[in-house]
Amino acid sequence: MSAAGFNLAAHVLAQGQETPEKIALAVLGLTGAERWSYARLIGAVRGCGTWLSSRAASGDRILIRMGNTPAYPVLYLGAIAAGMVPVATSPLLTAPEIARMAALVRPRATVADPGIAVPDGAVWPADLPAWEAAAPCNWQMGDPEREGYVVFTSGTSGSPMAVRHAHRAILARRMMHRGWEGLTAQDRLLHAGAFNWTYTMGTGLLDPWTLGATALIPGPQVAQEHLPLLLKRHDATIFAASPAVFRRLLRAPMPGMPRLRHALSAGEALPPALRECWREVTGTDIHEALGMSEISTFISGNPDHPAPYGATGFPQAGRRIAVLGPDLHPLPPGEVGQLAVSTADPGLMLGYQDHPPPDGDWFLTGDLVHQGWDGAIHYHGRADEMMNPGGIRVSPREVELALADLPGVVELAVTEIAGEAGARFIACFYAGDALPESTASAFVAERLARYKQPRAWVHLPALPRTATAKIDRRALAALYPKGPAA
Repeated sequence: MSAAGFNLAAHVLAQGQETPEKIALAVLGLTGAERWSYARLIGAVRGCGTWLSSRAASGDRILIRMGNTPAYPVLYLGAIAAGMVPVATSPLLTAPEIARMAALVRPRATVADPGIAVPDGAVWPADLPAWEAAAPCNWQMGDPEREGYVVFTSGTSGSPMAVRHAHRAILARRMMHRGWEGLTAQDRLLHAGAFNWTYTMGTGLLDPWTLGATALIPGPQVAQEHLPLLLKRHDATIFAASPAVFRRLLRAPMPGMPRLRHALSAGEALPPALRECWREVTGTDIHEALGMSEISTFISGNPDHPAPYGATGFPQAGRRIAVLGPDLHPLPPGEVGQLAVSTADPGLMLGYQDHPPPDGDWFLTGDLVHQGWDGAIHYHGRADEMMNPGGIRVSPREVELALADLPGVVELAVTEIAGEAGARFIACFYAGDALPESTASAFVAERLARYKQPRAWVHLPALPRTATAKIDRRALAALYPKGPAA
């Protein structure tokens, strides 16, 4: 790779140019699938680049406000192919939210589907047929260190921040192909998420396409309970989802899936009991990954080196990490500290918008972990989410793991609540079957010391989530009924 001769989109689609008739993408419905060959995908991406080039210049940012359709990744890669910078956003964001985000990144224009909130400024309607009909653009090659795309942090601990990534970030994903996904050109990877989710974009689309594999994405009309049937019907070899999806699928009988080799989990912590249940039911393992918007995943288990029970995984080959104490010096195995990754990592962001780039030796992730003597990383939660009821620090992750087997519960989260007279206590919010409080309290009493036990239980139809599909802990406290806890 020369310093002036790289383009992220060209890299992703290079293998597909060698196998133009192979299926790159299948959008799965209940009675069939919409199939895209690599030739069609590449033609649409390069045609989109031509369409954009008639309206904007190289280096311009293009804000994406589109729904769950194949046009989303076509526009994303088309902008990069033409030398522009796509800004990926969730269509669930409200008008005030997207206005604040647009003011931060200052896009040249927004490309939008009808009915999705857009900011002030130029708005171009998404037009997939026009993109497919346009002549192919040239790949705009350049320095791999130049800005390639922008994503936003989830905003779970404050206002979302714009994360600027270089074209070379795609090269760091090679460490994930073996270090997490176990992905080859022969695989058919089904991702449970929508096209407009960054987890789907990376793991479900860009990674399979980089290797010349086939990506399977459920269409908008497909419910989660249909996924096991689609996995079997379309011969999926790898399944990627969030823990909440795995938990929902395991509530119903599962068909045999003889082609499935393993599953992948990311987005939030995977309870060990859920992984074991999936193994028992399907005969396959789930490999978890830990990462963040600033660097994507870099800690994971994989088929060749599964994570030990209770651990997230190992640093991927080629990564340099440390567990640091309050003085920012490395801690020995077994001690909980903040996870840090080398600022020399090729997958690390260029920086936050309007902030200086990361400097020094380490980028602090905000994740609390400890490393075992075997090298495995054990996750303890976010540093800014630690609870302190009665003056004793408690990890939400520890409490949630202890509650993971509550009967009938689909998903749960705990947070700290301020009660009357300034007293603070832990509350558990859960979705699934409603439980008598006495049953829940008796369950947790057998598993946690009293100071770690929830004092209140709140049943919800579903847990609040951010636009990036993570549990919104900041929103939980507002859902707690007013009044003292027992």
